Amino acid sequence: MPKSKRDKKVSLTKTTKKGLQVKQTLIEELRKCVDTYKYLFVLSIENMRNNRLKDVRNAWKHSRIFFGKNKVMMVALGKGPTDEYKDNLHKLSKCLRGEVGLLFTNRTREEVKGWFDQFKEMDFARAGNKAIFDVTLDEGPLEQFSHSMEPQLRQLGLPTSLKKGVVTLLSDYEVCKEGDVLTPEQARVLKLLGYEMAEFNVCIKCMWSSESGEFQQLEEESSEKAATHEEDMADDD
Repeated sequence: MPKSKRDKKVSLTKTTKKGLQVKQTLIEELRKCVDTYKYLFVLSIENMRNNRLKDVRNAWKHSRIFFGKNKVMMVALGKGPTDEYKDNLHKLSKCLRGEVGLLFTNRTREEVKGWFDQFKEMDFARAGNKAIFDVTLDEGPLEQFSHSMEPQLRQLGLPTSLKKGVVTLLSDYEVCKEGDVLTPEQARVLKLLGYEMAEFNVCIKCMWSSESGEFQQLEEESSEKAATHEEDMADDD
């Protein structure tokens, strides 16, 4: 029996890819902001948390904050003197590396730096973060946990058992030492215990003034970081 032309397999997982239009829209928005605002800052985020970033956005509603693909933002501003959108913007593009964003604002350097220097929020550490202090549990009952938590604690590596319905630690247990790179299990235990070891903070790497075209480096880059950036720029070319 001949195969029907209507009998075609359709992939249900096929999705529309974000194309050039999305990138072009971002480029246009960034350049519009360059023309609108007095100052442009590169923000470097440590221990990114979406809820903390939302707080930052709410506090800076009078300005514009962008977190997009670094390569696209570099194209918008310019990678070199020959293709930069305005004078010295290519110098700022060199700072677009890692977990960074752009802040367009009419607030001065002193106002921006002063606000972000004070905005530091503690949160629970994740796997890969470093422990900032020792945490050791003494043998005995862990009354902060319900009896239903005992299997989970044991699965996370704690030597526990139920004694008369109370979660009990059978021996002293070292959760982590200062400087340890935390495993997923350690991070989970610290969160259950309520220990916050990750500080969300924002560093101002550099700034650019639209009025003068002046670029200022506000955070010194190590030679190792600079070398990595040069490799990234070469890959982009």
